[in-house]
Amino acid sequence: MSSVYDFTVKTAAGEDKPLSDYAGLPLLIVNVASRCGLTPQYEGLEKLYRRHKDEGFRILAFPCNDFGAQEPGTMEEIREFCRTTYDVTFELFGKIRVLGDDKEPLYRYLTETAADAGDVEWNFEKFVIGRDGTIAGRFRSGVTPDDAELVRTVRDAIAAG
Repeated sequence: MSSVYDFTVKTAAGEDKPLSDYAGLPLLIVNVASRCGLTPQYEGLEKLYRRHKDEGFRILAFPCNDFGAQEPGTMEEIREFCRTTYDVTFELFGKIRVLGDDKEPLYRYLTETAADAGDVEWNFEKFVIGRDGTIAGRFRSGVTPDDAELVRTVRDAIAAG
């Protein structure tokens, strides 16, 4: 696999979604959780998405229950929480694992290919993907969506096309 566009993931409805559908678009891929101290990052992610969506930027959010069982709900509960609490309009995908032997293949690629390779350490870790489908930047959980370096990396990914 040479880019994120080589992977297929499950939508929130459980259907296959080839990431090649996003070919040529800058992306931010993030593992999310509804009951985490970092959950308010949804608000910043939504602002970032709304600010840049007309430039082709997309956020792909993957609910994950790997850290402290902080995403125990069903997909419908997760979607409802995101919609009513944070007015999330970016895409939520099916619940995944980002750790262990059954790690989502997309996340295996992300964590092995990033310049600072290694496992995801907590919820809300972010990968910025360039228009070519490769990793433009990796930002750990404590980096908020309005962080200057993250925003610059997103803008650079948008401008590179």
